[in-house]
Amino acid sequence: MIGEVRDYQLALADGQVYTVPLAKEIAPGLLVYRIPDGMHPSSPHRWRIGHETSGRAVADAMTEEDAVKTAEVFGALVNWTQDMDALRATVDADELFAKAARYYPVLPARPEYQMRGDVSRNGVYTDADVEEAAAEAKADGLSAYDILIAMSHTVPWMGLDINQFNEAHDRIVTLADAD
Repeated sequence: MIGEVRDYQLALADGQVYTVPLAKEIAPGLLVYRIPDGMHPSSPHRWRIGHETSGRAVADAMTEEDAVKTAEVFGALVNWTQDMDALRATVDADELFAKAARYYPVLPARPEYQMRGDVSRNGVYTDADVEEAAAEAKADGLSAYDILIAMSHTVPWMGLDINQFNEAHDRIVTLADAD
């Protein structure tokens, strides 16, 4: 049911299965969820669109907002209640991603979109992260604009939805006494 939140069985190509809590159905057959900690630790794209019946990944996104919006676009273009073999036979993945990319920055779920080190906390921050970022910004003499640019390209900030990002930015700017 659209909007329902539930556990989801995520199946990897190697046969490994993860149980993902709090997956939300966005369109019939498509769920959005946060990739579990420990899974793909070098991928900053922590939000995923998954195919409900197969448990396979459809696309990755940096933020939950982008994943939800893209799942809505995908859901309007394809009947995702079909099994994966039927989808592979009828859906042109390049065309599907091209249509979605006009609006939202999503990527096919592929390992080549990775960063160095463990970035699995992307989009999740603590007060200590804010304090550390503020101290660094203050020491470097960054302006509010400079902080904004730096945040948009670094973990954990680049994985935040708009309101969360703005809140974190405001807190860092205030603590750093930035103009």
